[in-house]
Amino acid sequence: MKNILVTGGTGFIGSNLCKKLLQQGHKVICLDNNYTGSLNNIKELKKHPNFRFVFHDIINPINIRTHIDQIYNLACPASPTAYKGAHSILTTKTCVIGIINILEFAIKNNATVLQASTSEIYGDPLEHPQKETYWGNVNPIGDRACYDEGKRCAETIMFDYHRHKNAKIKIARIFNAYGPNMNKNDGRVVSNFIVQALTNQNIVIYGSGKQTRSFCYIDDLVRGLIKLMNSAKSITGPINIGNPEELTIKALSEKIVSLTNTKSKVIHKQSLRDKDDPNRRKPDITNAKVLLKWEPTTSLPEGLKNTIEYFKLII
Repeated sequence: MKNILVTGGTGFIGSNLCKKLLQQGHKVICLDNNYTGSLNNIKELKKHPNFRFVFHDIINPINIRTHIDQIYNLACPASPTAYKGAHSILTTKTCVIGIINILEFAIKNNATVLQASTSEIYGDPLEHPQKETYWGNVNPIGDRACYDEGKRCAETIMFDYHRHKNAKIKIARIFNAYGPNMNKNDGRVVSNFIVQALTNQNIVIYGSGKQTRSFCYIDDLVRGLIKLMNSAKSITGPINIGNPEELTIKALSEKIVSLTNTKSKVIHKQSLRDKDDPNRRKPDITNAKVLLKWEPTTSLPEGLKNTIEYFKLII
């Protein structure tokens, strides 16, 4: 049994991770300011004797007195609707000041830190699929830069603490994920399409729908994060965690229409595409397969069915 801190623990990924860690017999402290997370995501977890919730913003130093063995840092807005505009400065602070506070706390506890980085650090990639050795194509002054560059800077800080302060680190570059506990209003394509389908609204595709993504079901993602955290000390990452099965947005909409048996029609509108939003994205997960013995196993139809059932309960 380990004492594990999950920052951003009331969010989509964080709450699912907390649930899995409790199932494995660990004691879990979930820390969040609930900016994009929700207490509803941990409603059942709060009944567990090994679970504790702490309301806190990682921009401020962490003063938990319990000895901590592992820290999963998931604290950061992760969808453009949450981190653009007025919240961009907060997002950068969370990425930069937040990771410094976490690393200082980790060193005091001799704890391992897993940083939830992102495929967004590759920007609009000129390499496809994306390997961890690719340095990316990011606009440093665009309205997405608070997140993209914030996460890139967090990786830099992680390795500087590792080199100069012997911090024990792991970095996961997370690609698009979906599943239960997604926020129905977060603006991501899976949640948008499912909500539109279940409420018999038109399913709106901006542009041709030929842009591609790869979607990893949350259970697979959580399993990958836990495998990385518990890997050999020499495995620091960064390691891509995602599903290499690439499909178009149009194909995704068709699958959701079929699975929901909706009366909704798929319509196309003039593209509102952010100029910095990638047209294609797909992870190379060779390192995850070789070093972690991990790859996703949940098929897209199975994962979408589970996600649709979840959304039926909340809309």
